[in-house]
Amino acid sequence: MEIEFLSSVFPLIEALWIVLVIIFLVLERRSPAATIAWIVVLAWLPVIGIAVYFFLGPRRLRRRKLKRKEGHRLVSRAMQALDAEVEDPRLTSLARLALATGESPPLSATSVSLFFEGDTLYQAMEEAIRKASHHVHAEYYIFEDDPVGRRFIELLSEKARAGVEVRLLLDALGSYRLPRQRLEALVRAGGRVAWFNPVRGVRWRFANFRTHRKILIIDGMHAFTGGMNISAKQAKSFSRELAWRDTHLGLSGPVVRVLQRIFFEDWYFASGELIPAKPEFFIKPTCPEGGILVQIIGSGPDRDLSPIHAFLCSAIGQAKERIWLTTPYFVPDEAALSALLNAGLRGVDVRVILPKSSDSRLVDLAARSYFPDLVRGRIRFFEYQPRFIHAKSVVIDRELAIVGTANFDNRSFRLNFEVMAVVYDEGVNSELGKAFLMDLQNSKEVRAHQVYRKGILTRLGENGARLFSPLL
Repeated sequence: MEIEFLSSVFPLIEALWIVLVIIFLVLERRSPAATIAWIVVLAWLPVIGIAVYFFLGPRRLRRRKLKRKEGHRLVSRAMQALDAEVEDPRLTSLARLALATGESPPLSATSVSLFFEGDTLYQAMEEAIRKASHHVHAEYYIFEDDPVGRRFIELLSEKARAGVEVRLLLDALGSYRLPRQRLEALVRAGGRVAWFNPVRGVRWRFANFRTHRKILIIDGMHAFTGGMNISAKQAKSFSRELAWRDTHLGLSGPVVRVLQRIFFEDWYFASGELIPAKPEFFIKPTCPEGGILVQIIGSGPDRDLSPIHAFLCSAIGQAKERIWLTTPYFVPDEAALSALLNAGLRGVDVRVILPKSSDSRLVDLAARSYFPDLVRGRIRFFEYQPRFIHAKSVVIDRELAIVGTANFDNRSFRLNFEVMAVVYDEGVNSELGKAFLMDLQNSKEVRAHQVYRKGILTRLGENGARLFSPLL
């Protein structure tokens, strides 16, 4: 009798559970694919599904988002005592779009320098660190335990012993090969070290909520950001002809305060320490005559909108003459794909430089799956031959130059914390354009027959890899 009762009641309980799960997840307002996936998991594996959902799934991400938003609120409130950011009267519609997504306005830079090789960048960074008198703030995705990394730790330790405030923020996944004991000298010297979002258990290649940013700030006056990590792989003096080809930006002036603010928020999230927003950390945001306008745009999974993605799609959509894109990983979503395709169809000179082969075979396969549609839209692809090209830059028309940490893929657009510098200046645009043309000389164009005449196994591999695009 008991068994019959249970056998008749259990299906009703199961049906009620599934209905409640559906209602709960639909009210969460996530993407249809994510909603359906969680419905299946929670409906068929309720006990395991609940544990995964609340401890590893969106709920855990939501808790991290809340802490990020708390950091943003605290840093904003602490900065209210300082001068408010000044909007330049030369604001473009693109700049206003970034403002509407919650980003800072373009601010003045007294100098903007482009770096295309690790050796020259590291030399400039070392000189800036040596001159630091108040603080050095550094945030990196990858910080290697190699001659370059050890040299920077030595320099930072020297400055810390001299009384300079040194804070080093490292991503726990990207810099996992750096032994903790390697940083003991810096801590003993008075420096502070924090790890962004430590990874528990197995280090998964596709773990999310990473800081992919590369930021160095000296005395609130000088800063460096772009594609280069702290690694001997990026320096010809160590890796010779195999050194990565990359692009980085050096900035001075009031615009540095925006990078400082981003660092403050990331530091609070990782360490729990709210750095006091003293004037020594921030230059007054003026717009002097002759200053170069630079807009710093941050993005991350804690944001309801994706500022970098929105800006790039809009900038591509407004381009009239040229779009020269360099990226090591090319896995666009539908919006970015449509923006590029439409630009090519309306006659814009769209060229994309990719590495001949990156450090991920899966990403390479997925990237090539987009070639057929885009080549039909008159977009030209070039494979950089000599070495791995890790640069993330865009040249648009004659006045827009973009250098940042974000790849042209969903991981950078929505899953990692990134930063991008948009320079509204013809001179910088021209210099970045010349570097693009130099890279073209070391690249081979992908011809139509290479795109369309592929074997069934190749097409299967590329289209299969494309299924993982949301994670790449």
